[in-house]
Amino acid sequence: MKVLAINGSHRKGKNTAEMLRLVLEEVSAAGAVTELLEITDYNISPCRSCNHCLKKPECSITDDDMGIIAGKMLAADGIVVGSPVYFNNVTGLMKIFMDRTRSMHMCRNMLSGRVGAALTHAGLRNGGQEAVLAILGNFLKSHGIEVVDSRNKDGGVFNQGAMGTMFEDLDGDTIIWKKGVADDTLAVRECRQLGRNLAARLKAGRR
Repeated sequence: MKVLAINGSHRKGKNTAEMLRLVLEEVSAAGAVTELLEITDYNISPCRSCNHCLKKPECSITDDDMGIIAGKMLAADGIVVGSPVYFNNVTGLMKIFMDRTRSMHMCRNMLSGRVGAALTHAGLRNGGQEAVLAILGNFLKSHGIEVVDSRNKDGGVFNQGAMGTMFEDLDGDTIIWKKGVADDTLAVRECRQLGRNLAARLKAGRR
């Protein structure tokens, strides 16, 4: 099994990356080969809307790094995507990446049959996490990828994916922030459960 995690954060190695690492730890423990890809390390040009990919399953842009990322996605059995919340949406980098996967979707769903998962992080408790999980989940489903959630075997607390927050408490009108997502015990639990669910689905031979 190969599982690729894609971090759409503009901040490399921070909270969203840590959440993705927690997921990957669980699938690695189940025997998968894993990789965390930071989009900020790659040069990805915006889609030109040239519609070349309507005729052939390929992109007309060949002078950037999207071909490298596409190759990693095609080689993976599982794909996990993560983005912090920017104005109730994914980051700009994540959206550019998502648009550029059009060439793997328009003629045929080249990623169909894979298993995926999504996660997000925001500052506030109600900071748009549900909206971003829906956006990321719909992106994966559009590619024919089956999306697992963070439900445990007993039902328990679960979401479409995993979500975290920096909000800890209020001291009067002053917000008290967590130091990082590692302090968010529910987010950590959801990420680990997401990884276990992803590994279980892959082992069940969904691809």
